[in-house]
Amino acid sequence: MAEQSGSSGSRSLGFGKGDEGDALIVAVRCQGKGTIKVTVRPADVNFPLECLEGEVSAIHNQFTVSGVEDKGTVSVEAPTTVRWSMTVGRGEPIPGDTPEPA
Repeated sequence: MAEQSGSSGSRSLGFGKGDEGDALIVAVRCQGKGTIKVTVRPADVNFPLECLEGEVSAIHNQFTVSGVEDKGTVSVEAPTTVRWSMTVGRGEPIPGDTPEPA
């Protein structure tokens, strides 16, 4: 598991190789006005999260697409007006809870 807390601006967080068949789980929370973009490599999937002033926004995604079993990085592009935190882990896929690649 990897964590990044209390961040603003853009950053990347590395994660290690997983077991075949495990999902990669990415949870992100943010607060402040703006949109952040989260990109997972080498799986080449991404998703946005709209962040609001005075309110915590959160998203929890699991990915089972090809490439998520490899080690890689999760990158966040965020304006400096947004504070965010992220947790990356692995686990057994939950059926019906996997978004389509963007």
